[in-house]
Order: sequence, then structure tokens, then C-alpha cells
Amino acid sequence: MVNSKGLALLLDPEKADLSRLAFTPDAFPDYIFVGGSTGGDTTAFVRALKEKLLTASETNGLTAEGGPTAKRSYSPQGGRRLPPVILFPGNASQFTPEADAILYLSLLSGDNPEYLIGQQIRAAASIRESGIETIPTGYILIDGGVETSTMRVTGTHPLNPSDLQTIVSTAIAAELMGKQLIYLEAGSGAVTPVSPDIIRAVRAKTTVPLIVGGGIRTPEAMNAAYAAGADIVVIGNHFEEHPETLQDFCRRVDKSLSASAASGFSAQRSADERFMRLALAEAQKAQTAQEIPVGCIIVSNGQIIGRGHNLTETLSDVTAHAEIQAITAAAQTLGGKYLPDATLYVTVEPCTMCAGAIGWAQIRRIVYGAPDPKRGFATYAPRAFHPKATVTSGVLEDECKTLMQQFFQSKR
Repeated sequence: MVNSKGLALLLDPEKADLSRLAFTPDAFPDYIFVGGSTGGDTTAFVRALKEKLLTASETNGLTAEGGPTAKRSYSPQGGRRLPPVILFPGNASQFTPEADAILYLSLLSGDNPEYLIGQQIRAAASIRESGIETIPTGYILIDGGVETSTMRVTGTHPLNPSDLQTIVSTAIAAELMGKQLIYLEAGSGAVTPVSPDIIRAVRAKTTVPLIVGGGIRTPEAMNAAYAAGADIVVIGNHFEEHPETLQDFCRRVDKSLSASAASGFSAQRSADERFMRLALAEAQKAQTAQEIPVGCIIVSNGQIIGRGHNLTETLSDVTAHAEIQAITAAAQTLGGKYLPDATLYVTVEPCTMCAGAIGWAQIRRIVYGAPDPKRGFATYAPRAFHPKATVTSGVLEDECKTLMQQFFQSKR
């Protein structure tokens, strides 16, 4: 879902006035979240929203895939995408198959089982039957200085923003439970947004994409969240009250990314680091199993198609390296043996054997963390990759190297 910094417009079907929103080529957020804590006719609202997006695309000379009820995003000329409509439901009744995707939320900061799993069960069969893209999301409410509708409806209390340990541990738990996104929320109308310190602390200990919302009213506050580690910033109330500012925020996101690229932290680097953190998570699985901690992720079109970690001891197989496991998984996902559109992320420089396998799979981009001067391909098999393949090295090198060093030190 996330390839670079993104801005999400949150619209509550009960409160949002679509007639006040003007979508132009310079005023398209990256995502539109639809939902609220209380209600509203979500199906009718999503249909009206998609109709407005379709009209906007035609008015601005853009092309769009499908009609207003198509479960996909629109693709304008020049590669710019109109925003997918993603459900951000407050309860099971707000599900509609008209949307492009749904955040399958679990309120992990509260102790009410109804919002941990109860509402999810009520909607599960309908969601599965619809075939809609479903994104498991750990939803963590942080006290924003005001009682929110989420607090009233769920009957739960937010986490204290000064209790960093509990917040970070909750986020880690979300990732360990298999959540694909973590959503830090200060709540609708929050006086105080989630602080950069909290965002940084969570980002440092988790690898999945991080969403931050609630109480963000200025481009400066938005960019402060990005700088601290947020992948997506969500703004709702402000745009409902001041829809004319949408264009300025969208432009400021682009300026933020351009400035980052100029200082060496490009959008591509950001994506590489995010996927390398997922490869590190695989490496940690190997470490837990007393395997040499190497992990691998294979990505195509922004989606993970294969994962793997070292299993040589577990399987008593000297060829069961992380890259081999991930390539096999990716081929099974795509139903073919060649992966020319894929990028392979691995925590340690591939060995000769793995370089050969990567070459046979025709993978065109390889990204690795720590070098391996003793067995790495650069020394022993520099021509093993596909002739058109590119290599990026040193991504999160220190973290990848430290994990290996700690493992071997523990064996001495």
C-alpha cells in the first residue's frame, strides 16, 4: 500500500460535504479514507465520492479505469494515480464492497473485546465474500487532549502520551500479531497531535508502514510527522472545515519529498529502508530459530510477493538460504519462474549460490544491507546477475551487520 510518504484525506459520511471538495491535478491526496465512529450511509457516500473522482478525472483531461463503482483506483495520464477509496470503519455496519480496500482495524489500545475482535467477526463473512483488499491494521489511540468519539463509542481510554514504553510495546505487539499497518491516532478534533517523539520511538522499533492522524492542521505539523517516521499522515476535520487548503497540503507533501531527495533521502531510499526493515524482521526469525540471521523480501509493484529467512539448520539443507526461500515463495505467488519486475531485498550480500539463483530468476534489482567480503557475490561471482540488473548496497548496513555480529558473538 505504501511506497513513499503519502497524504490521506479522511471523510466521515455523516459530516463531510462533498460539494465543498474540489479535486484538481494539484489537489489529489494519495488516499481517501472513508469512515467515522458513529454511522452514515457508507455505500451511498462511496458511490458519490467515486462519481466525483470520475468527473474530476474527465474534467481535467485524465483517464480513469472503470466507472464510479469500480473497486480500483483511477490512473490519469502521465502515471499520476487518483486516490483509492479505503474504508476506515467504526463498526461492522460501515462496510461496503464499493470501496477499493478496507483497513481491518483492531483497537489495540483499549480493553473492549467488541472493538478488538467483536465487530471484526460481524463483518468477516461479508468482507471475504466481497473480495475487497483487506489490510490488517493495529489501531492505537493516543490521548490528544480531548474526549473523542472513538473513546465514547468504544468505552475505552487512550494511551498516555508520556508512557512511551506502553505505546511502543503496543505497536510491537501489533506487528508481532501480523498487522500490516500501525495507525497512531490522536482522535478526531484532537488538541494535541501524536508527537514526533512518539512517532520516532514507534518507527525505531517496528518495520511495517506507520499511519499517523488526529489534530494535524498545518503543513508544518504534517511534515514534522513525516520527518519523525510517519509513512502516511491522515487529515480529516481540518479539510472538512477548510477544503480550500487541500491543494496547499498536497503541494507541500511533494515539496517535502523533493527536499528529502536533495539531501540524500529520496523516496526510493525511503522505500528501500522500509522493505529492508521487513527483511530484518525475517532475519530475526532466523536468529530465534538459532539460524544465521539472514532475511529476504521480494517486492513487485510495491507489493511483497515472497519472504524468506535462513533455514539451513532447520531443514538440514545447505541450499536453504533466505534468498532461495524467498524466490521460491515469489514464484509460487506469481505462478511463474521468472521475476523480471521484482526487487530483492536481503540483509547480507548474496553468496555465489544465491547470486546464481537470482540471475536465473531474472530479478532486475538487488538491494542488500551488510557486505560479505568472505563469501559475497561481488568477489566470487560478479557477473552472476542478469545483465540488466542493478545493485544497491549499504541499506540499513549497520543494523544488518549488528544482527550478524551479535549472533556470532553469542556462539563464542
